[in-house]
Amino acid sequence: MRVTAGKFKGRTLIDNKYQHIRPTADMVKQAIFNKLAFSLANAKVLDLFCGTGALGIEALSRGAKEVIFADCDRRSVQFTKDNLKKIGANGGYKVIKSSYEKTLTLLEGEQFDIIILDPPYKSGVYEDCLKKIAEYNLLSPSGIIVCEHDAKDSFDYSPFIVTDEKKYGIKKVTYLQISNYEN
Repeated sequence: MRVTAGKFKGRTLIDNKYQHIRPTADMVKQAIFNKLAFSLANAKVLDLFCGTGALGIEALSRGAKEVIFADCDRRSVQFTKDNLKKIGANGGYKVIKSSYEKTLTLLEGEQFDIIILDPPYKSGVYEDCLKKIAEYNLLSPSGIIVCEHDAKDSFDYSPFIVTDEKKYGIKKVTYLQISNYEN
């Protein structure tokens, strides 16, 4: 795993030693962030289910103003902190150890330009996450939600709309926005 672009480009992240953490492949990560390129400058990003922190670190490297990393697993939280230290990140982020429900409740009243959802596959939490994001008004009016999931899975994305989907082998990345937002 490495940072693919931006101020931390080329820096390697700590190898994943836990089977329960499924980091996003560099090719998929690069495709996601190339698509988000024009949305990243000074963006406020939420990396929910952060795992290794690789996706949020990529956002930070490419110009995000603030990244909040959140995960309920203590090993994932430590992994993220260790990776942030390894690349030399010195601010612009916060790491939260909490369930997604508590994290979203805690963040109520804040708005994010990009929300990354990459929970464990087959966890069944996508729809609940999306409902809570809408209920707590966490996505800015022109914001984007990035959902990485098993390509075979389908979800009810309401109240958001799908603006794009890309398949990468067994993975699919789905991009969502508020349904009444005009590009």
